[in-house]
Amino acid sequence: MSRKRMVLAVAATLAGALVLAACGGGGGGDTGGAAPTQQRAEPTQAPFSPPADAELPAGDGQGQCSGNPSIAYVGTIAGANAGLGIAIKQAVELAIEEHNQANAGCQVSYKEFDTGGSPQTALAPTVAAINDPSILGIVGLPFSGESEAVGPALTEAGLVSVTPSATRPDLTTKGWSHFFRGLGNDAVQGPAAARFITGTLGAQSVCVIRDDSAYGQGLATELTNALGDAATCQEEVKTGQREFSAAIGTIQSANPNAIFYAGYYDEGAPFAQQLRDAGIEADLVVPDGVKDPIFVQNAGEASDGVYMTCPCLPGDVFPEFTNAYKARWNVDPQTYSAEAYDATTILLRGLDQGIADRAALLEHVRNYQGQGLTKRFQWNENGELNETPVWSYVVRDGQIQRLSPIE
Repeated sequence: MSRKRMVLAVAATLAGALVLAACGGGGGGDTGGAAPTQQRAEPTQAPFSPPADAELPAGDGQGQCSGNPSIAYVGTIAGANAGLGIAIKQAVELAIEEHNQANAGCQVSYKEFDTGGSPQTALAPTVAAINDPSILGIVGLPFSGESEAVGPALTEAGLVSVTPSATRPDLTTKGWSHFFRGLGNDAVQGPAAARFITGTLGAQSVCVIRDDSAYGQGLATELTNALGDAATCQEEVKTGQREFSAAIGTIQSANPNAIFYAGYYDEGAPFAQQLRDAGIEADLVVPDGVKDPIFVQNAGEASDGVYMTCPCLPGDVFPEFTNAYKARWNVDPQTYSAEAYDATTILLRGLDQGIADRAALLEHVRNYQGQGLTKRFQWNENGELNETPVWSYVVRDGQIQRLSPIE
């Protein structure tokens, strides 16, 4: 059931009757009233027109490869939060298949390596990819922690990697030559999420809950800094955690207008359930790491009305891509599918030109300028994009629905 904000106006009588007031978005229970939210209209869906000049995997059909090059997906397939990785890998496969169908003179092989999504398990499969000389470029790794763990090895190998989803800001400050980010980082998403929470949702007090992952820590820090005095409470949870009574107790005591959960869907789902079971009705806002249908499935009714932020564009605004993806995989594209499709396209354009070694493909990406489905791609000297949109979403009727770009 969808939760509605309640605003109760009361007058104290001369007899001093005790009245509890629940202000819009405040926590439940006997914790007292939260700071009032500003008056607001419910966020609505903004129109969007896909770019007419987007570069697509098929290109002009005149690609001419040198040798038998491969592109690899390196990332989680079966580990925790694997849904995010699968949405990426399936887009990579689709892009290569579409390219090969259109370009008889350039047949590119697809290879995949399951990292388990963890810094502790990512190095061995990444080294296996490095040791395959046919692999000239990688789409991945999806997560920030594993990206940091394998960064030195990929740079030493000169193997270019375009990540469609790793967002921790300091990944581009390590001095790596191989790393290019295909989306906005958390230094972009954090302030955007703060503007959405305080501006669009009108919250004046926010509890920030962070997990202990590299991603959760970095995003929560960026958000908290952007919120300033509106960040009225903080709590840390653990990856793999399933019981959140301590964090929920902190939230009940602070009684905020909104809660931001910086982490992944595997823990985000039981957190949302326990939050609502405790009677806390404050807006719950979650980031890209939670934006997955598995969160909605596992959280059940507790997911209804949850807001999401993501430096990603929704697949449903690209009808041809969405239809092709669904025809191939019998499921709609998910978070970062479109970004992975764009990243693969950029690597394919280099191979179409006859690039036959890792150094040349790395240089191709470094100098690339072109319009993709999701944005215009051009990187600075650190591997960060010049164009980094962040979108808002909401769960309604069991579906993640897009709202609008966050200005």
